[in-house]
Amino acid sequence: MTRGERRAALEQIASEVLDCTRCRLHEGRTRAVPGEGDPDTEVVFVGEGPGFNEDREGRPFVGRAGGLLVRLLGAIGWQREDGFITNVVKCRPPDNRDPQPDEIAACAPYLRRQLEALDPAVVVTLGRYSMGTFMPGARIGQVHGTSVSADPETGARAALVFAMYHPAAALRSPAIERESFEDMARVPSVLLRARERRASDPAMAPAPAPVVAAPAGATPAPPPTPAADDAPPLTTTDPAADDAPQLTLF
Repeated sequence: MTRGERRAALEQIASEVLDCTRCRLHEGRTRAVPGEGDPDTEVVFVGEGPGFNEDREGRPFVGRAGGLLVRLLGAIGWQREDGFITNVVKCRPPDNRDPQPDEIAACAPYLRRQLEALDPAVVVTLGRYSMGTFMPGARIGQVHGTSVSADPETGARAALVFAMYHPAAALRSPAIERESFEDMARVPSVLLRARERRASDPAMAPAPAPVVAAPAGATPAPPPTPAADDAPPLTTTDPAADDAPQLTLF
């Protein structure tokens, strides 16, 4: 897809999320929170669900947990605008309770379509409910800071999934906060490894734009010409480094 096509796909999903009534969570929301970020990014951060501030503003990770996420990203030289940030459920669970299985299932098609449009190289899960979507049966205390290949059924057809604690958990525990900074420091290396996998395997090449059926009697449009701004590569100061290389997302 071109940048414009990805942006259009994400905007369509967002418009559906804003009007969604698929589960009970819509009954108490102020605003749904589809997600936001750079449509050209290679890294997607997936949290669990909106909190109080997110519900008011309609944006993900804008409260205290969001502030810590910004600090975590800053520690590796990234900004939140460089990635794409979303959640497993797009509406706030009452009193910030855990999302229920049927609520996660109701929102799953939105997340899957977002990942299909973005086609990320890395999905960073934030919290155990996000982790459970990509690593069923895993325990976050055992797998945080590690990565696995994504199941294509999640929408992330050629990505590595990297597990982290939720920033809210880190705010409650100095030990988890320290581990979160250590885990985030590994993400650039995971991205380099994901790039290498995608470059060496033709099956992981960027996905073609989806074919949209034309109305009856219409003349099919020719295939789009690749745009100059389509999927600009990320740059790194040291591609061979093994210890958390500095990458610039744009």
